[in-house]
Amino acid sequence: MAKRDYYEALGVAKNATEDEIKKAYRKLAMKYHPDRNQGEGAKKAEEQFKEGKEAYEMLSNPQKRAAYDQHGHAGVDPNMGGRGGAGGEGFGGFAEAFGDIFGDIFNGGAGGAGRRGGGGGQQVYRGSDLSYAMEITLEEAARGKESQIRIPSWESCETCSGSGAKPGTSAKTCGSCNGAGTVHMRQGFFSVQQTCPHCHGTGKIIPDPCTACNGQGKVKKSKTLEVKIPAGINEGMRIRSAGNGEPGVNGGPAGDLYIEIRLKQHEIFERDGDDLHCTMPTPLTTATLGGTIEVPTLGGKAEIDLPEGTQHGKTFRLRGKGIKGVRSSYPGDLYCHISVETPVKLTEHQRKLMKELDKSFRDGGERHSPNTKSWTDRVKDIFK
Repeated sequence: MAKRDYYEALGVAKNATEDEIKKAYRKLAMKYHPDRNQGEGAKKAEEQFKEGKEAYEMLSNPQKRAAYDQHGHAGVDPNMGGRGGAGGEGFGGFAEAFGDIFGDIFNGGAGGAGRRGGGGGQQVYRGSDLSYAMEITLEEAARGKESQIRIPSWESCETCSGSGAKPGTSAKTCGSCNGAGTVHMRQGFFSVQQTCPHCHGTGKIIPDPCTACNGQGKVKKSKTLEVKIPAGINEGMRIRSAGNGEPGVNGGPAGDLYIEIRLKQHEIFERDGDDLHCTMPTPLTTATLGGTIEVPTLGGKAEIDLPEGTQHGKTFRLRGKGIKGVRSSYPGDLYCHISVETPVKLTEHQRKLMKELDKSFRDGGERHSPNTKSWTDRVKDIFK
């Protein structure tokens, strides 16, 4: 059967750079690697994996690639006298790239799980990390708190005493790896050690799994953890609880638990870093005549002296009335935004007084409405 074009096998153009070729092979290797394709479709995936590997071996070597570009498959076939056959020049470059890719597969699995252990024994894997979203109030974030959470945990199965085998039976040594937990894949003179796909690195096969734990030797339960929330924590920050993630495999260390903070919406304040913002409804008369208004803070109440003629949208800053962040040396500020409130549901007497006041303002001219004059002048400039 005729071989596919190497560029087509990797899904790259003929003028692809070395980096593009390496990235394409990395993606293909991660997708079709035998460890990730078991059962139905495994044979086809293995063929695509080998095809991509061969294509990468040729195209990653400048001399082999040049020979292939000029003569096609005949230029790199050692049986046809080509100069770029397998096992020739550039083998070290291929091994380096191939090793990088397998490092991604075996040492950087999902959730941070990684492999540890020597080359001859069962492979030890770190457990996956877990994530937990915790919702707290703004006051709790500012002051800190201690809380309890319930998280999933694993305990040894009582039915099989943690063996994973049905009571009265026992596990057997894996025939594929002879109990080593790893097998070797060879390509010419190059050998790569990988986790045994049959026993998944345990070195044992369980013919009759325990029905209580489905052969895992452990059952999922839950446990309660004490969590200390530091004062000043903010939205999206995470607290790490070491060793409270998924358990490791073959005696490997457990993963970690990451508690991600979510802030509940506050009725009054909005947080911006260490600063707080609030909108203060202010009576029209107080804004006009000036006076003192009382504003809330996270530590109690404070007062602001409004000058006469305070305009809607005016902002006042109260220094140090914000939040002292986790990594901050001093607290932020509180910004109060004035919202002048227009009176509603007036009585006839109030309406009469407002009309008299309005007439008085109009008779007084521009000095009573400086913003209106400025706005009118800008409008006139537009239509000149």
